[in-house]
Amino acid sequence: MLDELKSAARRFTDDRALRSLLLDCRRLLSERGEANSVAIAKGLVERLGSLPAEQQQPFFEHLSREFSPDPAAVLQVAQAYAEQPNADNLIRLTRLAEPPRQELMRRINRAPGGTASLVRMRHALLQRLPRQPELRSVEADLLHLLSSWFNPGFLQLRRVDWDSPAQLLEQIIRHEAVHEIDGWDDLRRRLQPDRRCFAFFHPQLPSEPLIFVEVALLPQMPAAIAPLIDKRSQPLGPSTYKVAAFYSISNCQPGLRGVSLGNFLIKRVAEELQREWPQLRCFCTLSPIPSLAAWLAREAEMTVPDTVKPAVRGRLIGAHALLQQQCGGDWSVLSQPARLAALPEDAQQALLRLAAFHLVHNTCGPQGDPVARFHLDNGARLERLNLHADLSRKGLKQSFGLMVNYLYDLDEVEAHHEAFVAGEVAHSRAVAKLI
Repeated sequence: MLDELKSAARRFTDDRALRSLLLDCRRLLSERGEANSVAIAKGLVERLGSLPAEQQQPFFEHLSREFSPDPAAVLQVAQAYAEQPNADNLIRLTRLAEPPRQELMRRINRAPGGTASLVRMRHALLQRLPRQPELRSVEADLLHLLSSWFNPGFLQLRRVDWDSPAQLLEQIIRHEAVHEIDGWDDLRRRLQPDRRCFAFFHPQLPSEPLIFVEVALLPQMPAAIAPLIDKRSQPLGPSTYKVAAFYSISNCQPGLRGVSLGNFLIKRVAEELQREWPQLRCFCTLSPIPSLAAWLAREAEMTVPDTVKPAVRGRLIGAHALLQQQCGGDWSVLSQPARLAALPEDAQQALLRLAAFHLVHNTCGPQGDPVARFHLDNGARLERLNLHADLSRKGLKQSFGLMVNYLYDLDEVEAHHEAFVAGEVAHSRAVAKLI
């Protein structure tokens, strides 16, 4: 009985807190609220930051239902605009069609901590969307606003080095998503003279990196990741720097997923490095192929589009059959280092052929590799595939040890981007020969 009373009391308290929160949201949107917006918004930021997980769902549902446009009013003005498509009717339609919650979010953003609060709110929404797709409209409004507020023109590019604040260095270790940083010694090696780390920051989040990229300055294009992240390796001298290899890029703010940051970061860093080291002429990546193993596992029989030439089709089907035979129909055995190393040369070439086909022909489609899509859409060229390039557990599981170099030719990135948008993957002759 006592437990039931306590539970009822908690529900009553939670309901009252939620009603009070929604009332303040409406006050912030009112005319009187506009005059006192900073004070009200500050209170909302504090309350949203402490909102329990069980209250997030009803709060988001209220945002979706009660802070949406009035359908009847939108229809009326839309009909007026259809009959008379003049500037006045267009302005009225635009104002009425915009969800009131967008203005609510703008006013929350004016308060100290408002930007960070909205980024966290979108992260919580993204986690709920698979179970509550009806909240997509709220998430879309946040994405629309955050894409404007985190426009690269507002972002600050800063180099991260060993003298950076300890709090920032800890965040780099924590957020590294591609090649795990094994403690402070590992990080120190990644920040020595022949390495660079750059991050984007926003003025409203000055101590929190949004995204960062790690770069190795090398004499030649790298073919394997282990030498780049070996914390016992010795730094190279500046006279050897001819290639800048981007080997890791990590997002630090899950609430900014879908906001374009990485493409601008790579271009800005390339320009920064070229100013510091004019002898650099090659800007490339050493990138994983996270979709390769899963794609091959789905292909019980090799399916090749009708647009592919018969000779190429025959080579691909033969390569697929050869690899299937080598692994006994169980593709996962190729993630075992010993089995991978024991592959005969023709089977290794078969693996390269299938990987090249996957990257060139599938990247623009639904089965496309996300890393390939990122770099190719950013204007890079698919330059080279590398066997036995990542023998970590993750690299073996995802791509059977393969990695790829994407080349950023700063004079060609726009042309390559336009080609990718049109459905064409820019790739080198070496990659073409593999297929």
